[in-house]
Amino acid sequence: MTWRERFAALKRLPPLFRMVWETNRWLCLCSLGLRLAAALIPIASLLVAKRILNDVVATIRHLPVPATDVWTMIGAAFVLAVVADALSRMISLSDSLLGDRFTHRLDVMIMQHASSLDLASFEDPVFYDKMERARQQARARLGMLVSVASMARQSITLFTMMLAVVAFSPWLLVLLALSTIPVFLGETKFAFLNYSLLFRQTPAKRELDYIRYLGASRQSAKEVKIFGLDGFLGQRFRRIFDSFYADNRKLAIHRAVHGTAVGVVPSVAYYGAYAYVVFQALHGLLSVGGLSLIASAFSRSRDIMENLVSQFVDASEQALYLRDLFEFLEARPTLVSGTRPVPRPIRLGFEFRNVSFAYPGSKKKVIEHISFALGPGEKIALVGENGAGKTTITKLMARLYDPTEGQILLDGVDLREYDAERLRHEIGVIFQDYMRYDMSVSLNIGFGQVAALADQARIERSAEKSLAAGVIAKLPQGYDQMLGRRFEGGTDLSTGQWQKVALARAYMREAQILILDEPTASLDARAEFEAYERFVELSEGKMAVLISHRFSTVRMAGKILVLDEGRLVESGSHAELVARGGKYAGLFELQAAGYR
Repeated sequence: MTWRERFAALKRLPPLFRMVWETNRWLCLCSLGLRLAAALIPIASLLVAKRILNDVVATIRHLPVPATDVWTMIGAAFVLAVVADALSRMISLSDSLLGDRFTHRLDVMIMQHASSLDLASFEDPVFYDKMERARQQARARLGMLVSVASMARQSITLFTMMLAVVAFSPWLLVLLALSTIPVFLGETKFAFLNYSLLFRQTPAKRELDYIRYLGASRQSAKEVKIFGLDGFLGQRFRRIFDSFYADNRKLAIHRAVHGTAVGVVPSVAYYGAYAYVVFQALHGLLSVGGLSLIASAFSRSRDIMENLVSQFVDASEQALYLRDLFEFLEARPTLVSGTRPVPRPIRLGFEFRNVSFAYPGSKKKVIEHISFALGPGEKIALVGENGAGKTTITKLMARLYDPTEGQILLDGVDLREYDAERLRHEIGVIFQDYMRYDMSVSLNIGFGQVAALADQARIERSAEKSLAAGVIAKLPQGYDQMLGRRFEGGTDLSTGQWQKVALARAYMREAQILILDEPTASLDARAEFEAYERFVELSEGKMAVLISHRFSTVRMAGKILVLDEGRLVESGSHAELVARGGKYAGLFELQAAGYR
């Protein structure tokens, strides 16, 4: 990494400061004011100490000194110590309060921005790595802010100390500055080597987190025990960790050896300057108090300059992580939402015109040249083997992706022209991999229409529609029952019961288009048939899309689309397709034979 790139990373600091300022301006001003006051305490303490020493020496030599002067200075030293302690505690308090508010704001920003991005972003490993670094490092950035604020405070203290040193000998200041250059170059080099190492390790660290999850989670516990995966997972975890440790150990040792060698330079400079100051005092060119002041000022200046170098290097390293954070926050969705309102009611329906689609980063088309129409009140079923493109079609309808080729029209208008959020509000969809929220029953259902979370009657109607009401009636706390085992008092449901709750979430939408993408795949044949029969009944007058592997279910649809390797090979009613003797008839016969 070049120096230009290193300093370019520091450009991220002003936007971060602006974010902190906007978090709470009063706390920011309070923190800055306290630090300014604290920065002046050290030089004031040294001046008081000088006065005390000179008065003591003068008294010993029987020179005239006001009787109360020494005790007044001791009182002043006490007051400065108390004030310094109070300022330190108040700075910690303001930093703590500001830190809590800032990290909260940053967490919310990351969550909200993540929700605004395309589904494709979360399926891109490079982007996902960047998001993980931004998420994991967000809270650590507060330490960098404290470090920068400390640098400002120490810079003021350093300036006051340097005034004393310069007044005695400007060359001491030049010597001090030159001695910190090797330390600065060395620390900067290793800071960026450390970032580069972390950057390379991000994908593997995500794998470590995943293995840790598999090895100690309720979801994976059964298979881990039955298949005896604990040994394999442990060995894989250790192998990846050992690789991390070897790289980190090598860099840490190199940094320690180099730092020890370079650290000799400031020590030589300090003790050389110290000897010069003592020589001046021995020849009567400096008072005892002056000796104490200059020696202490030079020593503190050296410590402050080394701290500033270290903190600057740390800030520049942290700024690299800021790059991940801001690049994530600057990421924009590739799907640009239109502004056109979605018609209500929909009059003409959907039309796929020669639509093809390949997932981002892949050249293989999942669907190719698909054309069909879905009119108001019409129900279609999508049939095909796994990977045929059924789910992809539903994602395109909800505009989670845009077609690679062709057009999707809604009431004769390209789907891209509609407001994407409003479009999705008109679609009630439940996928096979639906979410199981470790929250109350009411929230699990109400999430289908967040704006109606307080409408308990609507939540209960949705539960009635999905046949989840019977399940909920048996729960100890009914709709207030916590689901899942993540939190205390939670209860888990069977797969079939979870599916009924998820279906209720889709019905909560009261949308114009309903899509069921195999959410009942784990139910037995009768339970699935009843669920789909209920779905068809409740979707009367609405557009509906059914996806199921069971032909007893899909035959409920008025029209069936048969997909094969991404292509639409047949369409028609169940009776028409069976009579045709094609792909659908073959699949139907194959399944029917299993029940004979």
